[in-house]
Amino acid sequence: MTSSPQIETFTTRDWEQVWHIVHEVALEQETIAYDPAMSEREARSMWIVGPPGRTTVARSAGRVLGTANMYANRPGPGHHIASGSFMVARSARGQGVGRALVQDALRWATVTGFAGMQFNAVVEGNEAAERLYADLGFVTIGTVPGAFESPTRGRVGLRVLYRTLP
Repeated sequence: MTSSPQIETFTTRDWEQVWHIVHEVALEQETIAYDPAMSEREARSMWIVGPPGRTTVARSAGRVLGTANMYANRPGPGHHIASGSFMVARSARGQGVGRALVQDALRWATVTGFAGMQFNAVVEGNEAAERLYADLGFVTIGTVPGAFESPTRGRVGLRVLYRTLP
């Protein structure tokens, strides 16, 4: 990929490509705590976030390379902190897709009026994500030891990350 992907709001016509990415990432069991046996219907229900939240895709040459969703981290008294999840197709990793998705989510959260963004479950040892989030100003608030079971690394921690927004 030679240029940054275009970040667009998810539409139903994107689902087939998004499902492929969600399914691929869930099956890997290395970066997100989704059941690898979940059905397409379950995945769609979990991934697609309606207003006031948002679901996006990163597209280049008509192909969906990654996807994100973003929303208030908690209801009520916690509604002023945003959260989100990000997935990049295996074939598009290392090409800036994740960065484009996270930067778009940060812009959305800022414009929407959130005071900060919190990620509740960044898998310890997901080095690409850890580097990206640190580069974008996120700090690790804490780590829940052994909270994620990796098929290749055994039980590893889940990090909680946070960044204040302007």
